[in-house]
Amino acid sequence: MSLFRKFFGKKSEKTEEHIPNQERGKYMPEVKLPVDERFTINFKGNGGKFLYCENLEEVKESFNAILDENNWHDDKVFAIDQRLTELFKDFNLNSTTKLSESTYFLSTCEYLISDDGSLLISSNQIAEKKLIELPDHFIIYATTSQFVETIGEGLKGIKAKSKTKIPTNITTIKHFKTAEDKDFLTYGSSSKNLYLLLLEDL
Repeated sequence: MSLFRKFFGKKSEKTEEHIPNQERGKYMPEVKLPVDERFTINFKGNGGKFLYCENLEEVKESFNAILDENNWHDDKVFAIDQRLTELFKDFNLNSTTKLSESTYFLSTCEYLISDDGSLLISSNQIAEKKLIELPDHFIIYATTSQFVETIGEGLKGIKAKSKTKIPTNITTIKHFKTAEDKDFLTYGSSSKNLYLLLLEDL
């Protein structure tokens, strides 16, 4: 994908497509960045922490690094999706069903929204819980095939893959600030300290 080649690959010469919009001629159309690159810029702008992984081994290494950084190895985790507890079974996660006991929330998401860098989630991930009820710390596991341009596109995707029963409690997580970093723009919102483990699957 263009973003990851740009970040991790060899530096390429400055082509017309890579000229910043402010440096382009008056009548040259603005170049729309690829969906992955726009998401990453907006997601980081929202305060999210982004870890790109090429394979599952790197996902587990990055997950371990997050636990190390925060000293969460022995802390309790709230996780609804059993596929994740299976994926990270080597870590002997201390899972709990009681939100009040948990330090962090481990989950997947429905889609990654490029236009605003938000994550689209539903009852598949959070049941009927409100965001404000969940722990302040999130670790989200997603794949590059979950990128979409807009929330509308994500909602269509949920409807298309859930023909028998459309999930409820559909919402977005957009503000990824710690309590100390919150400002008037995030006041009153469910702001979360969020790590995104992104697996390349395209």
